[in-house]
Amino acid sequence: MRPSPTRRARLWRTKSGCKENRHTHSTRDNWRKEPVRLMSTLSCLALVASVALATTSGELETVLKQMDDSAAKFRTTEASFTWTQYNKVIDDVTETQEGKIYFRRAGDETQMAAEIMQPSMKLVIFSDGKIQIYQPRLDQVDIYDAGAHREEFESFLVLGFGGSGKDMLRSFDVKYEGTEKIDGIETAKLDLTPKSEKVRQHFDHILLWIDPQKGLSLQQKLFETSGDYRLAKYSGIQLNQKISEDKFKLKISGKTKTLTH
Repeated sequence: MRPSPTRRARLWRTKSGCKENRHTHSTRDNWRKEPVRLMSTLSCLALVASVALATTSGELETVLKQMDDSAAKFRTTEASFTWTQYNKVIDDVTETQEGKIYFRRAGDETQMAAEIMQPSMKLVIFSDGKIQIYQPRLDQVDIYDAGAHREEFESFLVLGFGGSGKDMLRSFDVKYEGTEKIDGIETAKLDLTPKSEKVRQHFDHILLWIDPQKGLSLQQKLFETSGDYRLAKYSGIQLNQKISEDKFKLKISGKTKTLTH
């Protein structure tokens, strides 16, 4: 004989691990006990959710610990890059830049130098709280004082390159989004939301793909509030190798035009 619908429901709930409260067949009793059964079901769902959350939290802690370990040993990093700018209005890529980027720790500061080779030559250096952009074609240097925004700028600058997990948590709310392969490497995907209201006026959130072996970022995606985004891909990463001092100096002449902003 096939079990009744009520019996089948009871069997399903028993097999699922959530025991049904015994009750009479009275309509009034069923009505009174419905909240209890609902709470029992929700308790089971909450248990499953809490286990998933604990797993995610543990995996995030592991990634942040790897970044802490990498930051403690960090001296220099160099890599090739491709930066792609996407514009939401026209739904297309508006610019793609390629080149080499260098990072080094100098005291309490992280310095950066970028050689943009395509589509046109440009040198960008960040050190001593200043950003210098040199365009050889124009023989012109634009200097920007990071000043009061230095800490915020550095928090972006070292994302995945020499920055620790602890530093990241100070500036961003971080979520673990699982793993994803980038250029054949299994990476940890992190979703960052800026804590600073000023930063949130420009960037909604940022995605990072971290190589767990090196504790460094292989890919970054910065989403602007306008819907535009910048995708940065890094390859050929070399960690803690000697970098020439010349990489952090501009080769200019007395004729070079200098503009301070």
